[in-house]
Amino acid sequence: MKKLLAIASVLALLMTESHAQKTIKDIEFAKIDGHSLKLDLHLPKDAKNSQLVVWVHGGAWRAGAKDRMPIKDLVPYGYAVASVDYRLTPVAKFPANVHDIKAAVRWLRAHAKKYGFKAQKVGIAGASAGGHLVNSVGTSNGHKELEGEVGEHREQSSRVDAIVSFYGAANLTTILHQSTPHGLSVRVPALKLLLGDTPDAEPELAKLASPVFQLEGDEPPLFLIHGDQDHQMPINQSIELFGKYQELKLPVQMEFIYGGGHGGRQFYDAKRIGQVAQFFRKHLAD
Repeated sequence: MKKLLAIASVLALLMTESHAQKTIKDIEFAKIDGHSLKLDLHLPKDAKNSQLVVWVHGGAWRAGAKDRMPIKDLVPYGYAVASVDYRLTPVAKFPANVHDIKAAVRWLRAHAKKYGFKAQKVGIAGASAGGHLVNSVGTSNGHKELEGEVGEHREQSSRVDAIVSFYGAANLTTILHQSTPHGLSVRVPALKLLLGDTPDAEPELAKLASPVFQLEGDEPPLFLIHGDQDHQMPINQSIELFGKYQELKLPVQMEFIYGGGHGGRQFYDAKRIGQVAQFFRKHLAD
């Protein structure tokens, strides 16, 4: 028995070491109007062989922080994950948040050799408002108005090559019409901060902030994950983007979380993180 316990202890230690990761917190990637933008870098043990995924937190565009990073279990699969800050809407409205995230992608590409990960291809993932922002970043590669001039390293590309959106928005011109009373109570004030007013009052900006209107036929592969009982972010938002991708014959897949609401453990369990890892492995391969 003692021998079996000793073997088990050694195996547990080996598993822990194989899944070991290093986290470097609060790295400044840009500064704008006196506002410092930072990221946390979660690296696997063998960072030199890792592909890069950028994580964008939610919080109705007006709250949240990079510390909220529910895809840490992606790191043992061999991915470097950068959880990034962006200016929240009490500070700056859309598209400042998209500009900030693109600045982070450029910074990460410029510093890939220093930290050891690969950045020729970059994946991006986010949840809720962060899901909307990764949809916006991913569908606006090369879009001048959404590119912005935040940060240094303008010689680097802000292109992302695969998108995972957890219950994110995709069409701000329809979102309020699809919302439940509870959804409206959350979404109306959040959109007023994001756009400066409601989508009906700011139609052009609402369209610019709606990924469904940015598709041109060369967008990166997309994986949508949404709960069918989400009373805060209408599932139709993901269905609209899924449909547009299909219409343009772009690579897209959608995972319904049956009985799922707006987030929760089931979105980030072993099954879903495994699916996300497989998706990125397929589309970020050199």
